[in-house]
Amino acid sequence: MIETEEKSAHIKTQVSLSPTHQQPRSKWSAWVIAVVVLFVIAVVVISGIVPREKAKAALRTETYDLAIPTVSVMHPKMGSPQTEIVLPGNIQAFIDSPIYARTNGYLKKWYADIGTHVKAGQLLAEIETPEVDQELDQARAQLTTAQANSHLSQITSNRYQDLGKTEAVSKQDVDNAVGDFEAKKAQVESAESNVKRLQQLQSFEKIYAPFDGVITARNTDVGHLINSGAGAPATELFHIAEKRTLRVFVNVPQEYSQAAQPGLTADLTLQEFPGKKFKGMLARTANSIDLASRTLLVEVDVDNPTGELLPGAYTQVHLQVPSGPAAVIVPVSAMLFRSEGLQVATVQDSNKVELRNITVGRDYGSEIEVLSGVKASDAVIVNPSDSLISGETVRIAAGAAGKSASSNLE
Repeated sequence: MIETEEKSAHIKTQVSLSPTHQQPRSKWSAWVIAVVVLFVIAVVVISGIVPREKAKAALRTETYDLAIPTVSVMHPKMGSPQTEIVLPGNIQAFIDSPIYARTNGYLKKWYADIGTHVKAGQLLAEIETPEVDQELDQARAQLTTAQANSHLSQITSNRYQDLGKTEAVSKQDVDNAVGDFEAKKAQVESAESNVKRLQQLQSFEKIYAPFDGVITARNTDVGHLINSGAGAPATELFHIAEKRTLRVFVNVPQEYSQAAQPGLTADLTLQEFPGKKFKGMLARTANSIDLASRTLLVEVDVDNPTGELLPGAYTQVHLQVPSGPAAVIVPVSAMLFRSEGLQVATVQDSNKVELRNITVGRDYGSEIEVLSGVKASDAVIVNPSDSLISGETVRIAAGAAGKSASSNLE
């Protein structure tokens, strides 16, 4: 009985104590769960806020970067002390002459055809002139008659002068005899002049080369009727050209007219001689600007000892013209066309933009010569935006500083 009672008491004690021990454990579990939930919420909140802040920071950075434009710059290159201008030209023979007949007749024979190199005084052709030959014979006979009459008149004049000293004849007879002799002597001189004229005309039966050269044309043949131009237009028999030295006529633009002075070096290039240049020199100028083309006609002389160059050919003439005052060269893409005139944008040490008015010189196509406004040490913006203004802050692109005009164009 006693043991039964003790067990019942012990069971009651355990039953009464178990709720007391379970209550703290439930509170601890709830607290842990709350902490975990709060941690999860914090992680979720932080994971949403941080990207937003990063995005805002990136947006601020991007906005700042976009607010300051990035530009590429280059340094202008110095212009050359000499400028080469290339102009079209026509090659001509130094001496070029047509050959005509000076007498009428029929062509008897010709001795030179096209392409023949002839020397001065070389016989080119012969003309038959029977009428001239007959006239010369007649003139010589008339000269002989005049000489005989003059001789007789001289004897008569001398006799009358001797008789006049003894007063055997009158003074009038003496004067008549002397006057007749003077007239006969004049007739002799006239006959001699006529003979010389016909001899010279007869000498034109033979046609000679007037200078060393090459026959470029032959417009006659054996048996052709030759007309010297009396009553009908004359016919050109031959054409001769001297091409050991050639002339090249070039029209130089007005802006280079002061620099195009005799003595300048000029090189010739032709398509049929690729990679080869022929040396020449500016020999003379017209000293007058053509009103129609506003150009100066100049002559370039070229030695042609081997005869490679042919008269009448087209050529490109490379003239080495002095540039004058020192100038810089910038790419055309660096220029701004505004109401204030032509400008370029430069970047100062503080990365501030400065717009400068410029004065341009020669135009080389992709480049242009600047006479004033910029220096070789200036940092010129390439492809500037039309919205650029003076004082605006810019950022120089990495690797852009220090480029020259030539490297930038490449």
